[in-house]
Amino acid sequence: MRTSRLLLIIDPQIDFISGSLPVEGAAEAMDRLADYLDKAKDNYDYCVVTTDWHPFSHCSFDTQGGQWPVHCVKNTVGAAIYPALIAPLFGRDVPAEVLRKGVYPHIEEYSIFKNTASAQRLQHLVRTLDIDTIDICGIAGDVCVLDTLKDGLACLGNIFRVLTAFCPSLDGGKALSDFIQQNNIAHD
Repeated sequence: MRTSRLLLIIDPQIDFISGSLPVEGAAEAMDRLADYLDKAKDNYDYCVVTTDWHPFSHCSFDTQGGQWPVHCVKNTVGAAIYPALIAPLFGRDVPAEVLRKGVYPHIEEYSIFKNTASAQRLQHLVRTLDIDTIDICGIAGDVCVLDTLKDGLACLGNIFRVLTAFCPSLDGGKALSDFIQQNNIAHD
């Protein structure tokens, strides 16, 4: 029996790779993800990419009293998807789309499920495509990937598999690894 699979890539954006908030090892991980997609994308029924799409005055920015440098401001180079992923994601027959988060100045949305419109769209895709497995990866493993995974488990149940090789983290992967182990989540 064939399973229906969705690939969920969290925030593979320039600012998290070589911009204002780089995560160590992100470029290498996203290059490996691009190679993986070239070989395995046909294993997926749908691909979703999330992106931070912040207004210039977003509450998470240190200039606004938040904890992060200005990053992923909408319509800037830093908010763009890493170029190596464009062709493998959007140049094939498997449907792919981008969902936004962090779009409101006074609301932090580490998880795609915190953005109502994006969460509804993702849940709609899971239902209508009968998705029974979501492979999740992206940047940063200990922040946005982990928060999306936590919220996803609450919304959709344990249908997740974490592609840890493509989850560079600020903490070297400890928080994500611990959560995976404690909650018996499938992973590569």
